[in-house]
Amino acid sequence: MRIHLLAVGTRMPGWVKTAYADYAGRLPRECALDLVEIPAGPRGPNADVARAVRVEGERLLAAIPAGSRIIALDEGGREWSTAELARQLSDWLRDGRDPSLLVGGPDGLDSACRARAESLWSLSRLTLPHPLVRVMVAEQLYRAWSLLHNHPYHRA
Repeated sequence: MRIHLLAVGTRMPGWVKTAYADYAGRLPRECALDLVEIPAGPRGPNADVARAVRVEGERLLAAIPAGSRIIALDEGGREWSTAELARQLSDWLRDGRDPSLLVGGPDGLDSACRARAESLWSLSRLTLPHPLVRVMVAEQLYRAWSLLHNHPYHRA
């Protein structure tokens, strides 16, 4: 299975790249995590933010591999405990479809992405900076995998 992390933003700080690569690299090939960076919509002093979010949404939807299970990361989604995420991961592994996780940009995720998603996942009720989301997703997926395989990383 390949988990596709489709995230808006192409210029991330070094610490984001390093932390993401560390956790994504820990996952085995059976549960590989692939990051696809989506260019942000046009921004500027007089930018139409709604248009930028719509453009980002169109780019995200266009990048979804055919046949994927679509999960949108959204603050209005369902929060999963680590055990619940591990069950989700197990379901994804059995399903046979590669999951595509959609992460919006600094102004959120377009409603068209939420509408296409089979489920909405919220990492937290807190507002999180979008670069940090990719790191948190990678770490939580690794933690869920380690729980499923009785790896000592997850201590609960």
